[in-house]
Amino acid sequence: MFMIRQRAVLAGFVALACLAGADPALAQAGPRQGDNRIPEGAYSIVAQVRAKPGKENELRAATLPLIAKVRGEPNNLVYFLQEDREAPGHFIFYEIFASQADFEAHNATPHVQEWFAKLPELADGGVKVMRMGILAGPR
Repeated sequence: MFMIRQRAVLAGFVALACLAGADPALAQAGPRQGDNRIPEGAYSIVAQVRAKPGKENELRAATLPLIAKVRGEPNNLVYFLQEDREAPGHFIFYEIFASQADFEAHNATPHVQEWFAKLPELADGGVKVMRMGILAGPR
């Protein structure tokens, strides 16, 4: 059941990424029109962090400001923060950068470093990261 749920979550992230940042006209153009702005070989991250028991609200409050800040970074192509409806305090990030260097620069930003510094108090086990490449098929 857990693996099925994880696959469904990842499929949802891919669908969201296809239209992320697209203007409304592009979204109305039909399926797969928004993903044209994601270059083949882009550097994709799926990461998760879980709050320590009783720290769910604090971790959420510390994490929500990242959305606007990361989306404002010049080399961020897609950034979604989601929370598991069945397990409050379990956060999943879906991020796409043009390159690994862009992702590493993102991790070095002050807002991300400040967030990382809060994790020992708020998170159970730190951040687990899957580093992925974007595969492009025929368009």
